[in-house]
Amino acid sequence: MGNRPYGYTRDGRAIVEEEAEIVREVYRRYLDGESPNQIAQDLAARGIPTSKGKPWNPENVRHLLSSHFVAGLRFHLGEEVAAGTWPAIIDRGQWDEVQRLKEYRAQQHRDTKKRPLRYYILRGVVTCACGARMGGSNSVRYPYYRCTRADNTDQQKCNRSVSAEPLEAFVRDVAIKVLTKLDTSGYEPASTTRPEADIIADEKDREKLRELKELWLNDDDFTTADFQAMRAPIIKRMKERQRKTVKRPIAVLEGIAGPNAEANWERLEKEEDYARMNAIYRFLFAAVVVRPPTRKGRGFDTDRVDIKPNPLD
Repeated sequence: MGNRPYGYTRDGRAIVEEEAEIVREVYRRYLDGESPNQIAQDLAARGIPTSKGKPWNPENVRHLLSSHFVAGLRFHLGEEVAAGTWPAIIDRGQWDEVQRLKEYRAQQHRDTKKRPLRYYILRGVVTCACGARMGGSNSVRYPYYRCTRADNTDQQKCNRSVSAEPLEAFVRDVAIKVLTKLDTSGYEPASTTRPEADIIADEKDREKLRELKELWLNDDDFTTADFQAMRAPIIKRMKERQRKTVKRPIAVLEGIAGPNAEANWERLEKEEDYARMNAIYRFLFAAVVVRPPTRKGRGFDTDRVDIKPNPLD
């Protein structure tokens, strides 16, 4: 993409609106299912140049889809540390969905010869009551979600699990009921506007990080372990402030929500559009919490499942 970030002036501080429209188009088309190759071919055919004045190619598109700069995010050593001080072109929620879709497609590509045995559609949503995420098992015959602390050897070890199929069917029914009643006509486009207090707090924390780094580089008694231990809580609270401003992209519900939600969902199932269904679950639910069983015997215990909705107003 060259030294100048595409969509921005050379100093990266102002948006070039004509290019920003292309950035938004690329992200939208990728979420709609087009590949970087298809998008690049179309841009090249239309005579739209990159920031270096050259025709687009798939690698340019992939670079743009991975760019945290267009989402107004500041990264350090591969980790997100704060919101940037430059204007964002892509909403954070949409950027997150693109990263998840890229990860899913990459996994599919890696497993071309040996495809995943099962797609755990509640990944990233289902959570153990102990506070840890739950991941899918490798079992084909008896698929289940298991607490990610199951392999721990310390006091935090947790062996909780839940059968995948009845849990997914239960959450599916809840989601369809919500989607059927959901009217998305009043939703506004996602925004990246942040409270001034959060921007000031971020700047103070960035200054603390700079001071810590200087201390680490210049004081032999200040170890790397000390640096990492003091840096961690600063990074954590900066991320928490950032999360408060994230608006999930309403576009993920387009063509799904409304009176025909169940038929629309069945279409997604027929098309095996697991990534889209997972994105909808992430939009609707903050977490699907699995608690200890409340009764013995066969049959799925719905009382052990607590679905926490995201605010939809």
